[in-house]
Amino acid sequence: MPSGPDHPPSAGPRVLGTGDPLVAWVSAPRTVSPRGARSCSWPPAAEQVAPPSGPRAGRDLPIPVHEGPLLTSASFADLGVPTILTDVLAERGITVPTPIQAATLPDSLPGRDVLGRGRTGSGKTYAFLLPMVDRLMADAQAARRRGRKPRALILAPTRELVRQIDEALQPLAAAAGLSSVTIFGGVGQNPQVRALQAGVDVLVACPGRLEDLIGQGFADLGQVQVSILDEADHMSDLGFLPAVKRLLDRTPSGGQRMLFSATLDKAVDVVAKRYLVRPVTHHADSEQSPVDSMAHHVLHIDGADRLPVLTDLGAAPGRTVMFTRTKHGAKKLAKQLNAAGVPSVDLHGNLSQNARVRNLEAFHSGKASTLVATDIAARGIHVDDVALVVHADPPVEHKAYLHRSGRTARAGASGTVVTLMTDDQVRDVRSLTRAAGIRPTITRATPAHPVLTELAPGERTLVPGGLVVESGAANGNGHGGGGRGRSGGNAHARTGGGGRGRAGGGGGRAGGGGGRSGGGRNAGGRTGAGRSRTTQGASSGGSVVAFSSSSRSGSRSR
Repeated sequence: MPSGPDHPPSAGPRVLGTGDPLVAWVSAPRTVSPRGARSCSWPPAAEQVAPPSGPRAGRDLPIPVHEGPLLTSASFADLGVPTILTDVLAERGITVPTPIQAATLPDSLPGRDVLGRGRTGSGKTYAFLLPMVDRLMADAQAARRRGRKPRALILAPTRELVRQIDEALQPLAAAAGLSSVTIFGGVGQNPQVRALQAGVDVLVACPGRLEDLIGQGFADLGQVQVSILDEADHMSDLGFLPAVKRLLDRTPSGGQRMLFSATLDKAVDVVAKRYLVRPVTHHADSEQSPVDSMAHHVLHIDGADRLPVLTDLGAAPGRTVMFTRTKHGAKKLAKQLNAAGVPSVDLHGNLSQNARVRNLEAFHSGKASTLVATDIAARGIHVDDVALVVHADPPVEHKAYLHRSGRTARAGASGTVVTLMTDDQVRDVRSLTRAAGIRPTITRATPAHPVLTELAPGERTLVPGGLVVESGAANGNGHGGGGRGRSGGNAHARTGGGGRGRAGGGGGRAGGGGGRSGGGRNAGGRTGAGRSRTTQGASSGGSVVAFSSSSRSGSRSR
């Protein structure tokens, strides 16, 4: 790669100190001005940024690329983030920029278009939220107008990612006097419509529902100043890019645009070239290459040993994420792990939004130590301290392997990745790991093999009953499962094999089977195997999660 102002030498990481000219530059005050007249002194005057009507990068001009690790002692303030936002970050213990943040903020804060490549957990969310909020809060009067149209648009592929982006945005928006609304399907649209009608500054949305609301006349992107695409490669995998293009076509051409992606395939590259004007591309901790902090292992097992091995790994201390290829496989494995005593929840496309949220909250809080998920459902999930990722079913493509594995070793932490391989999967797994660029340690293992405690150290803990997950059908009255048991409480749920009942926080009779849910309150029932409480009700197609802990038989449930 050539060296020069746009291409710093790549021989080894560059450590920036307070005397470095680049730190002096990023520490200088900046102002955000209209597109084409930005206050930005990088690149040098001879290579100033052209207005939006100029040639596009990738067509007439090369895209400047900054690659490799950037180790910096610069703070967020040094990078140009205003004090009102650095204070919010400091309250949350965030004081040191990650490599992707340190790389992109000097370009994004002055208003340049940015193409950022970094793996999940690398800090991409704040890399685009900070410059977006900085730009919007410059117009405080616009933020107070009722019925105002959105001035920023963030598109993400999944409901979970939309929610997590908004959770990170809320403290920053509150400090800056801005408002936001999340837009996604699977829930009623009326609350979203009311928020849009009241006026909002930032839309955080999935493409499909946002297009629906625009078609109904409830949303207008005509005043958007900042457009952001997060996990663009995943949107490409799901077939969302045509909708993304239609949405971007509705935004003014003079706005700032930022695109973040773990990988940059052909379809994403087309979007970048079409909608980003002379962007600067930064590569930092790309998910295309596995990070050094991950330890990759393959366990060659007999098919009959699959569940015992998974149970042993799941019973170890810490959070574990297990992946299956199908929704049915995720649901089945979570049920099997719970029956074996490993508190588990599932996450897949057949769950209702309420069930997805509650299952994730159970995993976040530690009530469930294991999350069993499909590839699509788990993309974008932000859960820190995941010590172990297990490919219970090896994925088909190496990109899926890297995305799955990205649930661990987040933000520089270490993590372990385990792939289970049976005799008929040997060739596929070898091809998979070769394409992913990794050399895993391969061990012929049984449920009693000492390698399991090496991969997941600590005392194994099994909870009788685990998290009792009962999945339900849509309507009707009926009994599900073989045994009969009652779940008391008030929260409505549909459970059993089509039966409709009530489940919730109240106590009730917990029988030995996964049977029928009672129709009313039963505040003083007895449990057959100890204290039991049902904490989750799901709508059609969801799940009811009952938490069981060991206490003496016959104790009263409240």
